[in-house]
Amino acid sequence: MTSNNSMLLDRIDSPKDLRQLPENDLQRLAQEIRQRIIQTVSKTGGHLASSLGVVELTIALHYVFDTPRDRLIWDVGHQTYAHKLLTGRRDAFHSLRQMGGISGFPRREESPYDSFDVGHSGTAISAAVGMTQARCLSGGDHKIIAVIGDGTMTVGMTFEGLNYAGTQDKDIIVILNDNEMFISSRVGALSDYLNRIMTGGLVMRFREEIKSVLKSIPALGESFYQWAKQSEEVIKGLLTPGILFEELGFNYVGPIMGHRLKQLVETLRNVKKLKGPILVHVITTKGKGYHASEKDPMAFHGVEPFDESTGQLPSPNPDKISYTKVFGNTLVRLAKENPAIVAITAAMPQGTGLEQFANDLPQRFFDVGIAEQHAVTFAAGLAAEGYRPVVAIYSTFLQRAYDQVLHDVCQQNLPVVFALDRGGIVGQDGATHQGIFDLSYLRHIPNLVVMAPRDFNEFQHMIKTALEHSGPIAFRYPRESLPCPHLDEELSTLPIGKSEILKEGADSTVIAIGAMVHPALEAARVLERHGISLEVINSRFVKPLDEELICRSALRTGRLITIEENVLDGGFGSAVLECLERNGVYGVTVKRLGLPDDFLEHGTLDQLRVKCGLDPKGIYRSFRQFAAKKTTRRIAAS
Repeated sequence: MTSNNSMLLDRIDSPKDLRQLPENDLQRLAQEIRQRIIQTVSKTGGHLASSLGVVELTIALHYVFDTPRDRLIWDVGHQTYAHKLLTGRRDAFHSLRQMGGISGFPRREESPYDSFDVGHSGTAISAAVGMTQARCLSGGDHKIIAVIGDGTMTVGMTFEGLNYAGTQDKDIIVILNDNEMFISSRVGALSDYLNRIMTGGLVMRFREEIKSVLKSIPALGESFYQWAKQSEEVIKGLLTPGILFEELGFNYVGPIMGHRLKQLVETLRNVKKLKGPILVHVITTKGKGYHASEKDPMAFHGVEPFDESTGQLPSPNPDKISYTKVFGNTLVRLAKENPAIVAITAAMPQGTGLEQFANDLPQRFFDVGIAEQHAVTFAAGLAAEGYRPVVAIYSTFLQRAYDQVLHDVCQQNLPVVFALDRGGIVGQDGATHQGIFDLSYLRHIPNLVVMAPRDFNEFQHMIKTALEHSGPIAFRYPRESLPCPHLDEELSTLPIGKSEILKEGADSTVIAIGAMVHPALEAARVLERHGISLEVINSRFVKPLDEELICRSALRTGRLITIEENVLDGGFGSAVLECLERNGVYGVTVKRLGLPDDFLEHGTLDQLRVKCGLDPKGIYRSFRQFAAKKTTRRIAAS
């Protein structure tokens, strides 16, 4: 085995060092990078298969282009581990996705080589076009390169960027990394088009042979020239997607094999000399170089720490279950009883727990690709025709469809159910993925009911409630696995907007929502033993609120605490304050617990809750300090 002292990777502190290597050493470097990625992710967890698939492409890009002067923009941020290793973060790579360590995604504040922050797919081309225009305005001559995945080709914004870039006739390079899948198996007409591509070498040889034949025939005037040109277009259209991109104004290069470094370097050097919009089509294998991830790239897309030697992923804890699993099971159960129920997801059937639904009820399951806007309006169309669509999307990704939620669903008061997975703090994926804004961006929309369950049992009743509601309704639930509870066999419908008192008390009122209900209740029970009496209310609903109960309790205790796992600005606590004002309840002292007006960085769920004071000890301290002030004043007054 090669010793660390002789490893090429350990001699590379920047792409400048990389460019000093002979080309013959690049394949060895690729092997070392793969091994470092596998070793690290097996300990930290992370996005493995996607990063392994672009190792050679990443090396070639930094080898040929003068980064960071030449701007490299990654569309799918979770494929950038090799990029991080080559751009000065090798020694910090062990801290990947750990609190205080490096991010699992490109971050401008982390490195000058990260030209643009990336978390949501479909942004790279538009950002690259903006940078291209900025270069023209500034009189620069550096290159702008956007690396997109094939899954990106289902994102409407990608085509908006391509459409605009193709008309500008400015130098821009788009690399299409085609691994024939994105997170899950890719979908849609464009997918079918890409799937018709034969292996890169065969296509390239065939095209070159046809060109040679055409060139060998003596020119017979303009008519033959046009015939020859049209013939080549027909061949390209049959064998490659080049005609699509060329019609959009791009010069198409490819497809080329993405794991052959010599071919990649040579192609990129030639592309670097070309002018105008260029699209380079690269064929790669997701999970390349590691037996387990090549065999099952979906399972190794995003992984927890695993056994590097065997590729064995950690087995689910049989004593625990996730909210995602409860959602999937309950939805299937209800859908089998009601043929009007349909399920929609945006390229995340596994992540949203809809695999069983897709298997059991395939005619009523729809994966629309990475197209959240389309998913929501598609659901609105189904609802307008009498169906009960359930749109299952991560909280952070539903943000992309805000206008469609407001305009296409809520304005028409259509009965669409929004299932927001990963609501609240999600952990190590960091700022771009934290689901901490949904209560704020949803609760002010007219006609929309918003709720959050305190536990699995309440959650299954909320799902039934949502599907029986006559208008738009949303529920958010956390990314957590907890001990398996006893679940009610019979599902019931919750009264819309009604809360429940979990514990009576006299000193202060605590109103909690969702994942914060149980820790709030436990803190109140501990304080009870210290002579501090808190009334604890499980709100259940963010909109509409149980205004009568909230106002009555607040007036009785004179002090009120709200607690939520959402940003405080515009969130649940703000809704309660508005409720008090609306009902003329004054003189009540209010404290809101939640998340600050900031983007929350990566770390484990427990670490981030401690940091924000939303762990059990932090909640207990906040409750005690707040309630103790009233107790002190009461003693002084007596």
